[in-house]
Amino acid sequence: MVLKASDAELWDEYLRTGSSRARENIVKRYLPLVKYVTARMAVSPPSGLDYDDLLSFGVFGLLDAIDRFDVSKGFSFQTFAVPRIRGAVLDELRKYDWISRTGREKLQRLGKAMETVLQDRGTLSDQALMDALGMDEKEYRETLELSSRSYIVSLDEVLSLEDGDVSREGIIPDDGESAADLLEDEDETVRVAGALKRLPEREMQVISLYYYEGLTLKEIGKVLGVTESRVSQIHGKALAALRGILAAKG
Repeated sequence: MVLKASDAELWDEYLRTGSSRARENIVKRYLPLVKYVTARMAVSPPSGLDYDDLLSFGVFGLLDAIDRFDVSKGFSFQTFAVPRIRGAVLDELRKYDWISRTGREKLQRLGKAMETVLQDRGTLSDQALMDALGMDEKEYRETLELSSRSYIVSLDEVLSLEDGDVSREGIIPDDGESAADLLEDEDETVRVAGALKRLPEREMQVISLYYYEGLTLKEIGKVLGVTESRVSQIHGKALAALRGILAAKG
């Protein structure tokens, strides 16, 4: 893939001069990508951190990508940088052990309950899951929010997609394939499509708006007329369900 002229000029200057000014220009060019990738990682900063801290972690990944990128190979810097930005954020978050042992136990119980309900009923309802978990509505919804925050990678990892162009039009234009186009093969496409169809309509809608339309949880809440917290719960349920469905089919 050929770099766009403006990007090619930035990289040409950096490779020729190696100057700090040229490197700074590249960093500025791709800072919107850091913000975009970080915003799509459905995670609330743990205690002691805020969103700016997550952005700074992402910048570490961007700097690493700049140092490692080989222009001569002809592929998109954006495609190359995305997993490194995401990985840098994940590496730093892991240091904070931001999900408690109790939280992890709840997520394990949720996963097992989803498998059981899917096997028994073929579909997932909130009431059936609450019954299987032995939880009241309040604890159940808190567990779904935790599930949403725990999936701090985007859907491409949940569905075993390759890292690809995740840009939203107007963020950083790129001619690469979208993540949806980068499924490993036709059989995988059919498998994922089948799993998505098994989700309840609201869960499927949230997945579509979040991962394919690029809306944030807050924006989706406005579209659906519900709170951001409720969207987070639906998101958590949908991702846990997809993982369970795909695992069962695998």
